[in-house]
Amino acid sequence: MDDSGIVKLYLDRSDDAISETNEKYGKYCHYIAYNVLRDEESARECVNDVYLCAWESIPPAKPENLRTYLGRITRNLALNRLEKESAVKRGEGRPPAPYDELDGLLADESARDDPAGDVALKDALDRFLSALPELTRRVFVRRYWYFCPIKEIAEEFGISQSKAAVTLFRTREKLKKYLQKEGIGI
Repeated sequence: MDDSGIVKLYLDRSDDAISETNEKYGKYCHYIAYNVLRDEESARECVNDVYLCAWESIPPAKPENLRTYLGRITRNLALNRLEKESAVKRGEGRPPAPYDELDGLLADESARDDPAGDVALKDALDRFLSALPELTRRVFVRRYWYFCPIKEIAEEFGISQSKAAVTLFRTREKLKKYLQKEGIGI
């Protein structure tokens, strides 16, 4: 079933919306959740929460790109869950989230609550990413949107882990300079 058909099922409040979503996007959502949480059971629970969130948000939302909509919900739920679990466990045995690598690039916590700042940051990131060479952009997005381990990124793009790590480091440095030039964050 295509995305518009699935969205229509949600709008019509059909129980089939969840099963169709699971069939088409279940693995995609699980991939995102697992990369953030690094725990199979937590990832499965997160994906179930995604379906509930989609059910509760469509309507009124009518996403034009269901994959992106579900991906964003999954990522946000997984990040929230990771934050809660890390607070409880105090980070025992958990690898640092890739966002830790971006620490210092963005404004402090109080500035992040500014909707106008969010729009400016999103626009700046879009411009920055669109100006990058394709491989660099794809490596960056795989790491910081999908939370892929560097080893997986290297394998996916046929590059060494060292090259992937250096590419990410240099891109973060370029992003920092770009955001400073744009007057955002830092």
